[in-house]
Amino acid sequence: MGLPGIVTREEWLAARKELLAKEKAETRARDALNAERRRLPMVEIDKEYLFDGSDGKATLFDLFDGDAQLIVYHFMFAPAWEAGCRSCSAFLDQIGHLAHLRARSTNFIAVSRAPFTKILPFKARMGWTVPWYSSNDSDFNRDFDATVGEGDDSFEQPGLSCFLRDGDRVFHTYSTYARGLDWVGSYSSLFDLTALGRQEEWEEPKGRATGLGAPAGSPRVRYHDEYEM
Repeated sequence: MGLPGIVTREEWLAARKELLAKEKAETRARDALNAERRRLPMVEIDKEYLFDGSDGKATLFDLFDGDAQLIVYHFMFAPAWEAGCRSCSAFLDQIGHLAHLRARSTNFIAVSRAPFTKILPFKARMGWTVPWYSSNDSDFNRDFDATVGEGDDSFEQPGLSCFLRDGDRVFHTYSTYARGLDWVGSYSSLFDLTALGRQEEWEEPKGRATGLGAPAGSPRVRYHDEYEM
């Protein structure tokens, strides 16, 4: 096993400072990329999709649950499978309490093609509370490239898709798949994929810190049981 080289504390500190300069440059570059992502145009969704969930049938609009934004995790769980994807399960394990997202008017759910009768026991086994819906009776997975190909040549891929609601109109703003998920997991990284971002005043473009998302004067980060939901 190849381990890092051994140096003095002074040598380590010099190397660490050199790396820190690169890390800060990467952070600034990532902020610029996030701003560019927020400037992407969006597409209105005029096709009706139906999902099966714990409360029965739901539309894409229903999945917002009153919030301005919706983040959908495309969880790999094909109809013929008896359990969900292991890698997708590891991803969902890292999703924390949704209160931090919901406080800024952003809902997070999982969607799979497996029938809800298979999703429900697997979700219970994993101990997850994240809302999870079946898209088995709709074209949702194929339309958003979570299921690719036809028949025996089709395959599932993990991904995230972001949607924005303006009144009763729903828009698709962003999607990413596979290695695009490598750095995603914290609530701040999830916000960075959305059109409204973290809704902080320092973010570009200006004007998205209030309005469709969290209202003016909305609370910043709190303990998850302190938000007024």
